[in-house]
Amino acid sequence: MATPHISAPEGAFAPSILLPGDPLRARYIAETFLDNAVEVTSVRNMLGFTGSYRGTAVSTMGTGMGMPSASIYLTELTRFYGVKRLVRVGSCGGISTDVKMREVILAIGASTDSGTNRTRYNGWDYAATANFDLLRAASDAAAAMGIRTHVGNLHSSDLFYNTYQNSLEVWKRMGILAVEMEAASLYAIAAEERAQALAIVTVSDHLVTGEETSSAERERTFDGMVKIALEALRNTPEPGA
Repeated sequence: MATPHISAPEGAFAPSILLPGDPLRARYIAETFLDNAVEVTSVRNMLGFTGSYRGTAVSTMGTGMGMPSASIYLTELTRFYGVKRLVRVGSCGGISTDVKMREVILAIGASTDSGTNRTRYNGWDYAATANFDLLRAASDAAAAMGIRTHVGNLHSSDLFYNTYQNSLEVWKRMGILAVEMEAASLYAIAAEERAQALAIVTVSDHLVTGEETSSAERERTFDGMVKIALEALRNTPEPGA
């Protein structure tokens, strides 16, 4: 059952999926963490794989950068392929000085400057929030593994090269932990399609301290958030179960 952007047969994707922005990170996740993983789509080199983790069927697929790109894949995965639990595993730019490089954030909510959610929500402001069961399971999994996490609000930006005046000061004043580019759409589409969603992100660079990681590090070394996500999926009942 191919869609305009995913060429895969019906049943190719598991009900649970990990969603990095980078398709090469999806391949790394499949090769490193999943058993018997097979490639199920590669349209436009947006790679997708399905395998299993400790007996739980899990897929992973890239979404590209930004909400317009991610929204295409999120909609097609939920609406046409029956995906019910979606966990973004991505990088972010730290804002709060309480959050250090390579630390993990569990996003309870995602504010945004994008107009996409207003379009979905009749021009009003939509509160884009995580699924509580996934959030709790992720927090419990991180604690069990001894991985420090921060739970709080992200800002999902439409622009990587931000031209807004005083945006950093506004984000800091409002307690935003970090900025990224997909979580707000993830939460809104999950709500619209009656799915569960959570964004787990790792600080790859810091807007205040100026620290940063390389693209190779972002692709292959952020294993903590992937382990948290997989355990959260394994320990959260599917919607309707």
